[in-house]
Amino acid sequence: MTPEERRAFGARVAGLREERGLTQKQLAAEIGRTASWLSQVERGIQPVNRLDVLRLLADGLGVSVQELRADAPAQEPAEEPTVELPNDLDQARLVISGHAVPEVILDTTEPSPANVEEIQRAVDRVWELTHANEFAELSSLLGPLVPRIERAARTAPPNEQGRLWGLLSRTYQALASAFVRQDEADAAWVAADRAIRAAEQSGNTLDVFASVFRLSQAFVRLKHLDQAEHSATTALNALERHYERAAVDPEALSVIGALHLALALIHARAGDRPRARQEMKRAREVAGRLGEDRNDFNLEFGPTNVEIQAVSIAVELGDAGEAIEVGTELDTSALSLERRARLSMDLGRAYAQRRQVGEAMGSLLAAEELSPDLIHTHVAARDTIRELLLFAGRTAPPELRELADRADARP
Repeated sequence: MTPEERRAFGARVAGLREERGLTQKQLAAEIGRTASWLSQVERGIQPVNRLDVLRLLADGLGVSVQELRADAPAQEPAEEPTVELPNDLDQARLVISGHAVPEVILDTTEPSPANVEEIQRAVDRVWELTHANEFAELSSLLGPLVPRIERAARTAPPNEQGRLWGLLSRTYQALASAFVRQDEADAAWVAADRAIRAAEQSGNTLDVFASVFRLSQAFVRLKHLDQAEHSATTALNALERHYERAAVDPEALSVIGALHLALALIHARAGDRPRARQEMKRAREVAGRLGEDRNDFNLEFGPTNVEIQAVSIAVELGDAGEAIEVGTELDTSALSLERRARLSMDLGRAYAQRRQVGEAMGSLLAAEELSPDLIHTHVAARDTIRELLLFAGRTAPPELRELADRADARP
C-alpha cells in the first residue's frame, strides 16, 4: 500500500464504522484488536495487507472484503502473503499477560547452559528499537525473547543466573518505556514492576532503581502523580543516603540524576513551579558532577539530556520563551533519535504557545521526520496540532492540514 492508498483505505474503514454507529473501541473489541491499532489503520499509518485481516475487518463492519477494498482477491492466495507487522505492542502485551514460563515452575528442569552473549545482543537490539520508536519490530522480537530469558534465568547454572536476571530486568524496562510512549500506561506499570523484581534477583541494586524510574513514568502517564512522586522520592532518598559519604560512580549518578528529572516533570505536571525548578537545579548539579552524556541503564542522562528535559519542563510550566532559548542552542546529534525527536516536538509546543504557527509547524515536521510514530500518537503533539489549526483557521498552511490528517489531529 502506498501512503495515499493507506489513507484512502483508512477513511473507508472509518466511514463504514461510523455508519454502523460504532466507536473505535467497540469495533476493535469486536475484531479482537486494540483501539490503538484500529486508530492507526483509520489514520493511514498501519497498512492492512493480509487477506485474513481484511476479512476480519469486513466481518466486523458487516460488508464484503471487496466492498471494503475493491482490489482484494475473492479467494485466499495460493502463496503465503507478506507477513504484516502490526504497528503497536499487541504481541508485547501478551508477553506480560500471565506468567511467561509456567511450565518451568511446574517442572524440576535441570540447569542448562544459555548463550548469554547472544541474549545480550538481543537485549541491546531491543533498546535500539525502543529508542527509535520502532514498535512493530520491537513487539515481534519480544514475543519469543522474553520467555527465552525468563526460562534461561531460572534454569541456567548459578554462575550465569545473575547476569541473565539483569538482562531480563533491562528487557522489561525497555518494554515499560515503549508502553509509556504508546500511551499504554497500565501495561507499562506491569512491565516496570517485573523489571524491579528481576533486578532484585540479579543482585545489581542500581538496576532496581532504574526500574523504579520506569515505574514513575508509568504513573505520570496514568496521571497518578501522587504515586509517581512517592516511587521516585523514596528511591532517590535511599540512593542519596547510601552514597552520601561514598565516592559516587557514574552509573549511580545517572540513576540519581534521572530520578531528579522524573520529579521535575511530576511537579511541573502538578503546577508546582518552585519544586519543579528545584529538581531541575539538582539534576543540573548531578549532570555537572557526571561531566558527560552517558547512557547507563538506557537513561541517556547527562548535561545535554538535562537541558532537553529543561525545555520540556519549561513548556509544561508555560515558559515558552525559556524553552525556545534553551532548545535552539542544543546539539543533540550524539543522542538517540527519540531524544532528538522529543526536543523538536517540545520546541513545536513552545512556538505554539507563542502563536508562531510557521515555527511550530516546522519543528513538528522535523520531529515527524525523525520519528513519525511519536508525532502521530503522542497526546501533547496531537493537541498542539489541533491548537495550531484552530488558531490559524482558514489561513492554516496546507502542510499543517496534511500533518493534522496524518496524526488524526483535526479539531
